[in-house]
Amino acid sequence: MNQPAIVKPCHEKTFQQGNVYCRYDSAEINDFNPEMLSSVYWQGRDAIVGSAQGRGTTWFIATENAAGVEQNWVLRHYFRGGLVGKIINDQYLYTGMKNTRAAREFDLLLKMRALGLPAPKPIAFQVIKNGLCYRADLLSSRIENAQDLVGILSEKTIDAQLWQEIGRVIKIFHQHGIYHHDLNAHNILIDDNNKVWLIDFDQGEQRKNTGKWQTDNISRLLRSFRKELNRVENFHWCEKNWQALLNGYQS
Repeated sequence: MNQPAIVKPCHEKTFQQGNVYCRYDSAEINDFNPEMLSSVYWQGRDAIVGSAQGRGTTWFIATENAAGVEQNWVLRHYFRGGLVGKIINDQYLYTGMKNTRAAREFDLLLKMRALGLPAPKPIAFQVIKNGLCYRADLLSSRIENAQDLVGILSEKTIDAQLWQEIGRVIKIFHQHGIYHHDLNAHNILIDDNNKVWLIDFDQGEQRKNTGKWQTDNISRLLRSFRKELNRVENFHWCEKNWQALLNGYQS
């Protein structure tokens, strides 16, 4: 069983200039610049070491702080999905800073880290307000030496014990009331020590443990595996694996 991680506190500071509002962890960034929330900034410093495609591009960043300590981050711009996203792309209705996608995810990550849950550490976010709308970006820690479950299963099988561990970890999130809006096989990472992580908590929230949202969350994950089975050639997954995951979830 994985041991709880030692969680370092977040030293929050805010930055505001014109229509740009940011919050950041000063323990991670002691010379904050809002341009750090742009991929162009990191490209100019040859700090982009990879990327992943979803609704938009997620950028992987490798840099160093003033003390020479290596820092590995993930930069994500918020994009809309569905038909609406094809029209207005990355614009959201502004109803207050605390209600923005970036602020909500940043705060949820802080809560999960405080609970010792295996989720990324929030580093910084920015909200750029334009009239009644806003655009936003989030910088978070990158899970080191980890690969998403789709990538792993496209290369090899994993044993029943690890499937059970995936189910057990999801159950712990649910026990803490953590709702993952888009729980799918891409948002489950496994590192070199077989530690299971969940990522991408956009539109996630902490809920009361009532109703059937946990069941719906698990059903969404099952649909994800079945979708990848039809999409990815030689995808090493079968219904037997799902049962092993459920055994871990229900244990």
